[in-house]
Amino acid sequence: MLGINKEDATKNGGEGWIGPAPEITTSLPGPIAAALIARDEKLSSTSHTRDYPLVAKRALGSVIEDADGNRFLDFAAGIAVCSTGHCHPKVVEAIQKQAASLMHICGSDFYYESMIELTEKLCEITPGSYEKRVLLTNSGAEAVEAAFKLSRHYTKRKHVIAFEGAFHGRTMGALSLTCSKASQKEFFGPLIPMVDHVPYGSLEEIENVLFKYKMNPEEVAAIFVEALQGEGGYVIPPQNFLADLRKMCDKHGIVMVCDEIQSGAGRTGKWSAIDHYNVVPDITLMAKGLASGMPLGAVIAKKEIMSWPPGAQGSTYGGNPICCAAAFTTLKLIGDGLMQNAAMLGEKLMGTLRKIADDRKIIGNVRGMGLMVGVDVINKRTGKGDADLKNRILKSAFDRGLILLPCGEISIRFCPPLCINETQLDVGLKLFDEVLAETA
Repeated sequence: MLGINKEDATKNGGEGWIGPAPEITTSLPGPIAAALIARDEKLSSTSHTRDYPLVAKRALGSVIEDADGNRFLDFAAGIAVCSTGHCHPKVVEAIQKQAASLMHICGSDFYYESMIELTEKLCEITPGSYEKRVLLTNSGAEAVEAAFKLSRHYTKRKHVIAFEGAFHGRTMGALSLTCSKASQKEFFGPLIPMVDHVPYGSLEEIENVLFKYKMNPEEVAAIFVEALQGEGGYVIPPQNFLADLRKMCDKHGIVMVCDEIQSGAGRTGKWSAIDHYNVVPDITLMAKGLASGMPLGAVIAKKEIMSWPPGAQGSTYGGNPICCAAAFTTLKLIGDGLMQNAAMLGEKLMGTLRKIADDRKIIGNVRGMGLMVGVDVINKRTGKGDADLKNRILKSAFDRGLILLPCGEISIRFCPPLCINETQLDVGLKLFDEVLAETA
């Protein structure tokens, strides 16, 4: 089952069919949403980056309904998290069934079937035919933290390398690897030492600068890389970059860690973005779309690498039974058709956006894989990227009922749920084209 029909929507206590989107009937935010936003802003952390005044009440598939009954077409999927769509009936059923039998017991201390089933599945779908072990976490940032520790523990080395534009999370170790926006690190230093960054796609900088002037390669524990950069702007790597990086790591005994937190779980039309390049990392990281919105991350590593002793790493909630049940069902749905849908509709998404770019001239550099596609917003007068124009386009799209998110300085990302159907894709792209026509 790719989409979610009216009959499915009422199963398992679901509230029923929401209806098509977009459908905007009030000003935005509407009166109920405005009141809720006012309450929130009195108490919530000022660190939140709310892109729009959206107060979600319920959602189904690729449609979100707000507190005032306005319906939005979702091309963001909770930042690529709701892979099977919002409230997929089979995921809801798996969560309810697991919650009725076992909600928590701590997988670091005891055993339960939903965790075992999931770890078996993760070993099956992630790159590499070698024997693997899995550590489950609560989030992508926690997965990055664990991989950071694991690579140092395994190699007994100190230095770690990451790339400019990378986003690996906001906890202290993950933030040390992140190099996406200066504001994300402001006033949080000193961060983890012995972490260096080079331009994404540049092995020459590693060989000719880092290895020549800053560190011996035999002292480098790991290189963290995204096979398709996410928050940095949906950046596609140079064709041979990942393969050459693999060779470099092999040459110097460096652990290659591939962050598939945003690009994994079938989003690019394959289980992992790095699968498009036939390159196998030593450690693969997953989260976001792994459990359709339930908090779960995973570190999948070569068996000989994940050989640390008991107590070296653990988590009270990581691999929670309910999250594992949601993830196992999510991966089954992705493998049974949603990944194929992402590949097929991804081609249409890229083709349509390229045609729109040719016609409108204020977007360009259409790139991506599957349903992970980015475009740059361009000022026609200067021919350069225009962040202000990008923000106006996003706001206008939201006002019309289309949810999109930015990435990088001048880019807009398209990462809808993998269950989106062709009609919804066409409607959203037509609306996007209309916004561009008016904005230009």
